[in-house]
Amino acid sequence: MKRMKHFLKLLDCTTEEIIELLDLADQLKKYVKEGKEHHFLKGKTLGMVFEKSSTRTRVSFETGMYQLGGHALFISSKDAQIGRGEPTEDTARVLSRYLNGIMIRTYEQEEVETLAKYGSIPIINGLTDFCHPCQVMADLQTIREHKGKLEGLKMCYIGDGNNMANSLIVGGLKVGMTVSIACPEGYRPDNKILDFAKEYGDKFILTDDPKVAAKNADVVITDVWASMGQEEEQAIRAKAFDGYQINAELMALANKGCMVQHCLPAHRGEEITAEVFEAHADEIFDEAENRLHAQKAILVKLMG
Repeated sequence: MKRMKHFLKLLDCTTEEIIELLDLADQLKKYVKEGKEHHFLKGKTLGMVFEKSSTRTRVSFETGMYQLGGHALFISSKDAQIGRGEPTEDTARVLSRYLNGIMIRTYEQEEVETLAKYGSIPIINGLTDFCHPCQVMADLQTIREHKGKLEGLKMCYIGDGNNMANSLIVGGLKVGMTVSIACPEGYRPDNKILDFAKEYGDKFILTDDPKVAAKNADVVITDVWASMGQEEEQAIRAKAFDGYQINAELMALANKGCMVQHCLPAHRGEEITAEVFEAHADEIFDEAENRLHAQKAILVKLMG
């Protein structure tokens, strides 16, 4: 298998690459649980560029680099030239002279792609408005841990057709899952993603009815209705997503033993009830933990 150069979006990854990363993530998680040193990135430095703030992304990447024997450098757009008008292509070429890799959490997917085009080091997408591939790798790792497999399972996502929905569709279909998505009109996934999903025929279902999407699901996933930067749309979105809540009634339509995943932070009483969240809290916080292990696998694969 050819070496991965970057981790920009799951559309770029083959099924084999995704599975290989998941296997490596499981191995690295085992090392942590056993207290086994695994300094695969000794002497390496990761630059972490944040144009969007974060809790899980920063802590998991920084901790991951430490556990791998390397160093993570936090670069805020408030302090760096990239946030004050320096062209992204120049930032890419400068940082490539200092660092061994860059993780960026930003708005436009184009900015991540430009860093990869002009830089000479691996680029990792920590989140854009288009996709959230690191989070979905953690989701897939968690589902496989709890279910013992991915292929043949039904994944259901209910809510905004945002970056999470985009990456879940691609990741789920590529590993052999059936993916059903319930979004209201006007909040559908990106057209590029829907074009990709057409290739999978009846393995992909897009509906505006959450009950149709949840029927016989093995895992139900949701996200906040108003993501970062959309706070001013909260009232409009609350109305648009009325009826799209993950609750006991909806879960009753899913298969017995159905999992729940949420990328966090969760707004209990909005996209998910407190009852369902707490009933599936172990799965949800396993998912949060697996951000660390899945991202370490990406770091080792790209920078090792």
